[in-house]
Amino acid sequence: MISPKERIRYSRQIMLPQMGEGAQAKLAKARVMVVGVGGLGCPVALYLATAGVGTLHLVDGDSVELSNLQRQVLYKTNHVHKPKVVMAAQQLQAANPEMRIVPHQRNASEKWLATNMASIDLVLDCTDNQKIRKVINRVCQQNKVPVIMASVQGFSGQLITLDYRLPDSPCYSCIFPNAEQQQGTSCNSSGVIGPALGVIGSAQALEAIKLLAGLALGSLNTLQLFEGETLEWRRLSLGSRRCETCADQKEGVH
Repeated sequence: MISPKERIRYSRQIMLPQMGEGAQAKLAKARVMVVGVGGLGCPVALYLATAGVGTLHLVDGDSVELSNLQRQVLYKTNHVHKPKVVMAAQQLQAANPEMRIVPHQRNASEKWLATNMASIDLVLDCTDNQKIRKVINRVCQQNKVPVIMASVQGFSGQLITLDYRLPDSPCYSCIFPNAEQQQGTSCNSSGVIGPALGVIGSAQALEAIKLLAGLALGSLNTLQLFEGETLEWRRLSLGSRRCETCADQKEGVH
């Protein structure tokens, strides 16, 4: 059950027929980890906090830089040189003091993620690094924790949800089998337009709320592709595609 105060705070989403008090109660119990509190992680964390997600773990080892302020909307000029997760936690707690924010001022490693995954219901990958994305995918797959992955470069973005609670879920390596060999790019090297991060981050948060509430997802096993220059969305369904990693997991090979 939700409290009278929660009923007022979340009234506009509770009144939606797809949601209701039952879905709001599910959000209140949810424990979500956001890896990377940058251009994607900022809108993701803000929307999840204000939607009433009960516990939000923020993972990022960086400090705020002046160049971040063009796109990382949680941070202010007086936050420069301060830890991102600490500043983000302050902003989110001010937006919704009823929820719990757990800042982890560190970069995510495979060992750390595996140790902390037992208490997590959902992971949102908001990083811009192919290597850590593969690590997040692997740990979530091994622990049967759903993950919503997103990235943005320039004006273009992509988004996909992989629910490892389902026995035949494909994984990130099914889509990008050679990601570890790719050089990869980041906002620092290739540039990015801020509102495109807002669009993809908002979509990522929306899919997270829907997943936690038990609603159908448009990004489940489907790569959603957004082109900001033309405002077009395309989708690529993975179907029954499986990589060697998935086969090993299914057969119990480690």
